[in-house]
Amino acid sequence: MSKPILSTGLRWLWLALLVLAVDLGVKQWVMNNFQLYETRALIPFFNLHYAHNPGAAFSFLAGEDGWQRWFFAGIAIGIALVLLVLMYRAKGSQKLNNIAYALIIGGALGNLFDRMVHGFVVDMIDFYVGNWHFPTFNIADTAICIGAALIVLEGFFVPSTKTEQKG
Repeated sequence: MSKPILSTGLRWLWLALLVLAVDLGVKQWVMNNFQLYETRALIPFFNLHYAHNPGAAFSFLAGEDGWQRWFFAGIAIGIALVLLVLMYRAKGSQKLNNIAYALIIGGALGNLFDRMVHGFVVDMIDFYVGNWHFPTFNIADTAICIGAALIVLEGFFVPSTKTEQKG
């Protein structure tokens, strides 16, 4: 028996679409207005820096000969599908988990789009302290990290059903 979509966590998919739209919009703006590796200072610890990343987070496997593009695309599709199933099975009122899943889906799809269309992920966010720079990243990466952090935080703050049954 199927459930009405709006009673499930899928009602939060608008957030995934928002993340995807903002991510792709910012990436397109950077590609249209920056030369590759160009940096523009914004504030003393934050630059916009246009870079290509053929690997994953922190340029993991970036030096490989291209197989990683398909490997990471497969992972993104798999994760998005699993999270969509989890959202469908979840109640729409379970905000924290569904928001986390939507953020991760939106970020995964943003980077998947880049991999499929360009063969690399467009990065542009550069935080630094003195001469030390955090690896350059993008809006999609930020959404994925926030989503993952929300999942971890949910484990600390939302009581599990087993705890509720014992109490």
